[in-house]
Amino acid sequence: QVQLVESGGGLVQPGGSLRLSCAASGSIRSFNAMGWYRQAPGKQRELVASITGGISTNYADSVKGRFTISRDNAKNTVYLQMNSLKPEDTAVYYCNAVRVVVGIESNVWGQGTQVTVSS
Repeated sequence: QVQLVESGGGLVQPGGSLRLSCAASGSIRSFNAMGWYRQAPGKQRELVASITGGISTNYADSVKGRFTISRDNAKNTVYLQMNSLKPEDTAVYYCNAVRVVVGIESNVWGQGTQVTVSS
C-alpha cells in the first residue's frame, strides 16, 4: 500500500503563497488521478484541485487562477502551488490518490497539513 505524506503547510499572511507537497512512498504512475482536498472547521471536505492522466487538471471555482496542481512522476510527488491566499483558504489540506482496477475504485489519503491564512 502506497502511503502519502503532505508537507509545506503553515501560517501565511493574506496575499502570500505556499507550496504543498505530497510525497508517495511508491510510484504514483499507477494512480489514475491525484488531488488535493481541504477541510475547514465545521465544514465538509471539498475538492480543491485534481490532476488526471498527468495532464488534465480540475479546480474548484474558489481557487481558479490562484492555485496550480502539478505532479512529478520521477519524484513520486504531487504539488499544490497556492498564490494570493485568502483567510477563507484556511483549512487542513489532504492529498488523495485514486486507482481504478477492473472498475473498482480505491483511494489513498495523506494525514493532512494545516494551512492558516491570517494577518
